Amino acid sequence: MGQGNRITMKVPHSTISSVHRYKVPVICIVLIFLLTTVWIFLDRGQKQKFQLPMPRPHSQTKHIQTNASSTISVLDMGISEEEWDRLQKAIDWPSPDQEITQLEQSTSPVHTTFTIVGLNETYKVGEKIRVIITARDHNKNLKSYGGDFFQAKLFNLNLKAGVYGKVVDHRNGTYTVDLLLPWEGQAQVSVRLVHSSEVIKFTKKYWESSIARSHYYGYFEGPGPDGVMISEKVECNLKWGPDGSWIKGNCCCEYKDVKTGTVWQCERPKNLTCDYWVYHERGPMTSPLTPFEKQLISGKLTNVRIPGETQIINILPSTAGNGTTERCRSGLTTPVPAGFYFKDVWKSFVCNTQSFSSPEMTNCLKNKMIYLMGDSTTRQWFEFLKRKMPGLTTINLHVSPLNGPLMAVELKNNIIIHWRPHGLPLQFRKMPAADLHYLSNEIDSITGGPHVVVVFTIFAHLVVHPITFYVHKVARIRQAVVALLKRAPKTTVIIKSGNTGHAKNELGNDWHRMQLNTVLREMFRDVKGVVYFDVWQMTSCHYAPENIHPAGVIVSNEIDMLLSYICPS
Repeated sequence: MGQGNRITMKVPHSTISSVHRYKVPVICIVLIFLLTTVWIFLDRGQKQKFQLPMPRPHSQTKHIQTNASSTISVLDMGISEEEWDRLQKAIDWPSPDQEITQLEQSTSPVHTTFTIVGLNETYKVGEKIRVIITARDHNKNLKSYGGDFFQAKLFNLNLKAGVYGKVVDHRNGTYTVDLLLPWEGQAQVSVRLVHSSEVIKFTKKYWESSIARSHYYGYFEGPGPDGVMISEKVECNLKWGPDGSWIKGNCCCEYKDVKTGTVWQCERPKNLTCDYWVYHERGPMTSPLTPFEKQLISGKLTNVRIPGETQIINILPSTAGNGTTERCRSGLTTPVPAGFYFKDVWKSFVCNTQSFSSPEMTNCLKNKMIYLMGDSTTRQWFEFLKRKMPGLTTINLHVSPLNGPLMAVELKNNIIIHWRPHGLPLQFRKMPAADLHYLSNEIDSITGGPHVVVVFTIFAHLVVHPITFYVHKVARIRQAVVALLKRAPKTTVIIKSGNTGHAKNELGNDWHRMQLNTVLREMFRDVKGVVYFDVWQMTSCHYAPENIHPAGVIVSNEIDMLLSYICPS
């Protein structure tokens, strides 16, 4: 038959009656209904899995009003109203019950003190002491409300020992800490006033708003009007909420990620179109504080050790066990304390951890693919493994070693380790915009399996953006993790919490980071098969100066914990 010939087929009119014509689709619908019913019945018989909370229809959805006149709904965040209420309760923090107009009315680190209740001459390992903190203002008056942010620990510098203590706020100006005595020898108590309740009040105010405090740049590169290659640098930022939080006069190029719904926007360049966006870069930070607020958060009032009973606590050995033989796995709760340092080694109360030599690290990771994702704190883990495993070779991906993505391989033992930063917003040096993948999308691209380990963290770069946006990010990541574990249940998924840091200002402090940790832990609480690795306690009770990038000895202990989950004993 020639290619140019057209084939025509005459179809005769059907002689089937209209009644019979409707029989076929009706039968199909009935069959589909029956098959669906059987599938639901069989599915219910399987092991129950975490179900993502379903947001209500938009007309019935609760809206959260921020103090920047921008309304965010639970639908925007991707969670249910019930979950939002639960998160609000989890991060609830008391505020001053009166308007503070004078510095003298705020909590004083000089006049606030701590005492040890019923201090004995000796104790035994495993016993506890109770510490009472009494807050006073700069005029030595007792505070009548709570909300101060304290950090407490027991320590011994000679033994390189430390243990974290949780501060309980009684919302009347007094606080208590129960400190475990986990090692034999001597110990002392240390309590710091990190931020007064007055500082936390305005910190919350700005955090809940959509006022832009972190700024970013975008570079557009392409042919100009005369055909010569040009580059234009413009301001960029997150768009969050119906009106956004950042508007420019010549606005805007918008880049919406279809899967996550996140919208990044850049000021429109003068000569190039929006599709010539090539690079992303961190910009300056802007403080929204008033002069009075700057006084309240000044260095002499921030992160200061308060006076108290500094007597030496003598701890005698005990015949009772002090540790755990629990195998490291998902589903374990994190107690307080989660462990303690002794001679610079972290002794976990969560599960039975090991110390790994370089050959043992290699043996543990043999035939494994490790995906480290998040920020520069997981990059520290990548760099540590690279140093301790001499067989690892870094693949040259022609990128900055600070920005990534990075990859290292060990061919003899079939080990592959990846690291990449999470997507926008990100305060990194100039890097290709195409290299910025949202965590949830990256997790969606991983096949998974018993040979795959996925580790992620997300905290440091989100502290200057609204808490509602953080919930949105975590909800999308959770959705991706649930899907990953559904298609590959034997995949190891580890969430690294945020750690304490050196910055203690309005643009990022430990209170911010602690609240994000609470949200992250709560949102993954019911997800089976996930390890929540709390490094907060490990960084807050060590003698090394606090830094967003923890000291090498801390990272070493974190890696031992990580490997203990990958290769439990």
